[in-house]
Amino acid sequence: MIGKPHWFKRRKYAGWGVYPATWQGWVYLGLAMGLMAITQVLPFDEAVKIASTFILAMILVLDVLDIMRKMPMDERERIHEAIAERNALWVIIVALAAGTVYQSYISAAAKSFQVDPVIILALVAGLFAKAFTNIYLDKKD
Repeated sequence: MIGKPHWFKRRKYAGWGVYPATWQGWVYLGLAMGLMAITQVLPFDEAVKIASTFILAMILVLDVLDIMRKMPMDERERIHEAIAERNALWVIIVALAAGTVYQSYISAAAKSFQVDPVIILALVAGLFAKAFTNIYLDKKD
């Protein structure tokens, strides 16, 4: 789309995504952030500011996903990435499950059962994603 893969490097140690590796990458990032900041100072209605910032952010996200898709990876990098993603997912699952247990305990102590449905939804969505991936991979082989 707009950005070029050779302007960026894969983020390995501090989260997901990419970070600028060349001056063009820094200019790209600066322009994207600058456009979003400019929309906030223009004399428009608050709803227009929010909508325009959201649209610009979505364009940035889609472009970064396109850049990541185009970045070359060898087999060793793919395996390392898969292991890191798996380990991150296990930590996320344990944290969500612990949050659910904690919320259940606190709400039971208050005698009104209330657990954040977003946490439950995340756990169930992860379960379905794993199941459907395994079904797809089994049929593919």
